[in-house]
Amino acid sequence: MSVFSMPSLGADMEAGKLVEWLVAPGDRVSRGDVVAVVETQKGAIEIEIFEEGIVERLEADLGETLPVGAPLATIKGQGSGAVPPEEKAQPEGPKAVTAPDVPEPAETPVQEVAKSRAPETPADFGTARGGVPASSPAARVLAAERGVDLAGLSGSGPMGAILLRDVEDQTAVAPRAVPSPPAQKRGFDAQAMRVAIAAAMSRSKKEIPHYYLSQTFDLQTAVDWLARTNAGRAPDARLLMGALFVKACSTAAVAVPELNGQYDGSGYHRSESVNTGVAVALRGGGLIAPAIRRADELNLDETMAAMRDLVARARSGRLRSSEMTDGTITVSAMGETGADQLTAVIYPPQVAIVGFGAPVLRPWIVDGEFAARTVVTVTLSADHRVSDGRRGARFLAAIERALQNPEEL
Repeated sequence: MSVFSMPSLGADMEAGKLVEWLVAPGDRVSRGDVVAVVETQKGAIEIEIFEEGIVERLEADLGETLPVGAPLATIKGQGSGAVPPEEKAQPEGPKAVTAPDVPEPAETPVQEVAKSRAPETPADFGTARGGVPASSPAARVLAAERGVDLAGLSGSGPMGAILLRDVEDQTAVAPRAVPSPPAQKRGFDAQAMRVAIAAAMSRSKKEIPHYYLSQTFDLQTAVDWLARTNAGRAPDARLLMGALFVKACSTAAVAVPELNGQYDGSGYHRSESVNTGVAVALRGGGLIAPAIRRADELNLDETMAAMRDLVARARSGRLRSSEMTDGTITVSAMGETGADQLTAVIYPPQVAIVGFGAPVLRPWIVDGEFAARTVVTVTLSADHRVSDGRRGARFLAAIERALQNPEEL
């Protein structure tokens, strides 16, 4: 027997509300299966399990708010629940097991994930914000994707609540031509997220001895290469500069592994894989940084696809628990416009974050002469307990080499 517990989904999480079970007693579970949906201050997160076995019993009731480490279910089977050292999550108590090999999220369409789930058990079916009829989180997300107006559906759940199968049955019979505006995710509160972020960043600044290094790079070679590469491509197949930034940082993390890992109560744990977190600004306000697993092994097109997938699911509340806990280094970028320099705060338990300012056109010396060049200022914020300025400078130099040779990324 093993106990599956409420996982820690970030340094700013103390508790989560269990809103949906996707398994029942007697169901068989496998590594990577989504078994529940938990609402946190950052929205609804799909919780994965990383052991084989049979669900013996459910230990938590739907609608219950549970602290990190609280029992969710008892699993009977062969899974030991051991966490590999390189995959340890937050240090604040017991957590759900983290698997080293989770399937790439970009390769599994949202509709296929929804269809593969066990029959849903609705929870807390009071009317959601904005007058949305009583419905489960999975039903609301699928309805938004397929353009279904929930007000026009009859639910088969308790007290007429709309379930996932009700939406699937409706779209199979009469799909609507005009999408209805997506409902706001229940459980997402911009003010609550701000409070959570403030708590995590206060903890980071208090406990982590930050040091900062900034350097401005000539980005013109990468800009020109990107323009040539995107010429003739369809808009949805084009690369963005952000993909080069993420890939360059992932490559640098391999060259300077001291900056790639997590620091907990037992010390620093260097990660064997580079799971690069990507800071995503949410439309309702706030920030979230899910991770792209093994980002150093992806080419640029795969990196771009993974980033698009993460952004879409982060803004629709369809992230998985492993994406919130597996990050080993984070990239935050201003985008095409904004401030010239971004100095970020490390996201615990990671030990480094890289901030990219907006690329700008500046006078630059090339071969002894002035020229107009696109440049970008890159700032490394790192943990002095595991690295120093010399290692940090090597890391920035590795990023610069990568951006000067984009065709090799």
